[in-house]
Amino acid sequence: MQILTTQGLSKTFGKGDTSVEALKPVNISINKGEFVAIIGPSGSGKSTMLHMLGGLDYPTNGKVVIDGTDIFSMKEKNLSIFRRRKIGFVFQAYNLVPVLSVEENIMLPLLLDHAAPDMSYINELIASLGLNDRRRHLPSQLSGGQQQRVAIGRALAMKPSIILADEPTGNLDSKNSKEVLALLHMSVQRYNQTLIVITHNTEIAGNANRVLRIEDGIVTEIAAGENHD
Repeated sequence: MQILTTQGLSKTFGKGDTSVEALKPVNISINKGEFVAIIGPSGSGKSTMLHMLGGLDYPTNGKVVIDGTDIFSMKEKNLSIFRRRKIGFVFQAYNLVPVLSVEENIMLPLLLDHAAPDMSYINELIASLGLNDRRRHLPSQLSGGQQQRVAIGRALAMKPSIILADEPTGNLDSKNSKEVLALLHMSVQRYNQTLIVITHNTEIAGNANRVLRIEDGIVTEIAAGENHD
């Protein structure tokens, strides 16, 4: 079952002679429950594409359809609500609120949505992230790996259909990178979510169901087992 499709999705920055075609027209389809890795050199258009898939940035042309909804046909307020409820974001920078505890940071999307937290689910989430003994701590009291776990918890708090992760292990050592990857895998399997990850990590790409490569704004699909360098 398709969860996300793009139709002629493209992005151009600037106008006239100074314009840069950051992403040439993309037509992709991603199924529910898939783990898709997006790779490519720096500046190739990976983050531009991910931001448009998540409705964080508007395309120059084309559509993104999630769960049957053309997200850019919505007004900004409705798109913001849709993003919060349907999409979880994990970035290289953890973007935690420094004055909120681990538990409060994880629950933040629910509070912004004025939704009553399902505490049994939140408690399960915190336990699965290995943060039970850190739930009252502030971000400044956590390691980088622990902060990224909190960011993953926040992304999962609304039980979104799709997780979009932009270099989620970029600031972590190899041990923490493997743990974060395992947690993302766990969330996809346990909650039947779709995971789309931008990465330079060959291990992450090697574990994906599909790999998309972007170079010079052009998206191609790499066959399973092909070199991801």
